[in-house]
Amino acid sequence: MASSLAVQSSPTQTASFFMSSSSLSRCSFAHISLSFNGPRTRISPRNTIKCDISEPLNFGNGKPTIPVLNDRTLPKFLESDRVEKTVSRNDIRLKLFSGTAHPSLSQEIAWCMGLELGKINIKRFADGEIYVQLQESVRGCDVFLLQPTCPQANENLMELLIMIDACRRASAKNITAVIPYFGYARADRKTQGRESIAAKLVANLITEAGANRILACDLHSGQSMGYFDIPVDHVYGQPVILDYLASKTIYSSDLVVVSPDVGGVARARAFAKKLSDAPLAIVDKRRHGHNVAEVMNLIGDVKGKVAVMVDDMIDTAGTIAKGAALLHEEGAREVYACCTHAVFSPPAIERLSSGLFQEVIITNTIPVAEKNYFPQLTVLSVANLLGETIWRVHDDCSVSSIFQ
Repeated sequence: MASSLAVQSSPTQTASFFMSSSSLSRCSFAHISLSFNGPRTRISPRNTIKCDISEPLNFGNGKPTIPVLNDRTLPKFLESDRVEKTVSRNDIRLKLFSGTAHPSLSQEIAWCMGLELGKINIKRFADGEIYVQLQESVRGCDVFLLQPTCPQANENLMELLIMIDACRRASAKNITAVIPYFGYARADRKTQGRESIAAKLVANLITEAGANRILACDLHSGQSMGYFDIPVDHVYGQPVILDYLASKTIYSSDLVVVSPDVGGVARARAFAKKLSDAPLAIVDKRRHGHNVAEVMNLIGDVKGKVAVMVDDMIDTAGTIAKGAALLHEEGAREVYACCTHAVFSPPAIERLSSGLFQEVIITNTIPVAEKNYFPQLTVLSVANLLGETIWRVHDDCSVSSIFQ
């Protein structure tokens, strides 16, 4: 299902590449098989295909268009699960509460799960202090607190800590902090003397506040999971982006996945593997300071190809914009940018909308401010992903078997 902003190539110049959602099936260009709770279909690699996916949140001409939510907007592989949950899994022992960081995502997650958000009162005093009161009982309940620690990171982090404390003092049985975007994740090691490891500090704060489990999406580095002394369920936004890319019509032989830096090679390699082992290219850069990057050279061939740059987040867009400029210099025909977390600190919007990118594909783990809309932007929802993960955690089922 292509977005309204997707630029389709001419029929004589296109063939399809795709990856089925959540790695439920594998594909190759010599032979392709699909199975979405229905009969298996074999498709010629030269035929154009479409994945049955949720309609993304597209921004035509820079204006948001929110699709009407109904029973047909879910992918088939999750649709039957949602019906079951709505009918038989409406467990009063599971409670969802939303912070103020991203209420629209929280509401969408609750809808996908067939539940209602719990009633909670969050306000700020005149001096900025945060007040939290649960307005319904959580005694003996499995509580999930939905709160990304996105900008303003300190405000949202403190609010999450107070929400956890309120649940602990209200005798909740289990408290899971659902953090779609984990702030301070980049401060995960010491690269120079006398630096703090803020990711470990934040992990300690959340643990000491009383959380029993963490559910996070696309941590900046996997080692951050080791900073917690409680279980961490780590899910990835890649299946959502791969489902959207499946609706594109591009020559399979023209595709190349690009890592914008050496540190993201493992992420890009995993992404390329799920795109039927697409070739991989690497942008080698030298960083001279925080949010300052200088591109040096390119490892790999991109001439005449459609380059898909993959990263976990876009902050100021310095790294990915300079990488895109280098790809065009090396002869890339089109450049797509894909990331899970859209931090979009200035001057990110100017760089991303400068014409370097055919499309910028992100997810809604962080709310996108209206001032940050631009025509090339496509926002995909992770609500299905997180909602299904919450059910699996609550039911003590495997999470990694479907989402990693």
